[in-house]
Amino acid sequence: QVQLVESGGGLVQTGGSLRLSCAASGMIDRISTMNWYRQAPGNQRELVAGSFSTGETNYADSVRGRYTISRDNAKKIVYLQMNSLRPEDTAVYYCNVRLRRRVIEKFKDYWGQGTQVTVSS
Repeated sequence: QVQLVESGGGLVQTGGSLRLSCAASGMIDRISTMNWYRQAPGNQRELVAGSFSTGETNYADSVRGRYTISRDNAKKIVYLQMNSLRPEDTAVYYCNVRLRRRVIEKFKDYWGQGTQVTVSS
């Protein structure tokens, strides 16, 4: 089995910072992309930041310049550093990892359980 365990969410004031972590464990042969999504009440889940195995990253326009995604391939961890937080950043944040468990298997998407980020005004 594969597990994704997230940590780092919480309550922070406007302008503050948080760092999310997501650690993958279990039967893993190779990891492709590692992403962070978020979902606010009443909204669809949206892609916030993505990290490709090539080293490239991409960001939603709403967070570019404030958020930084990074990964530790050896430890199978993806991070999301969030600075200059705003009330509209309040949401449940989910990590998403595309990986394959064995060489003979296809890549599949796995999701973390979500971590709440609340930014007070």
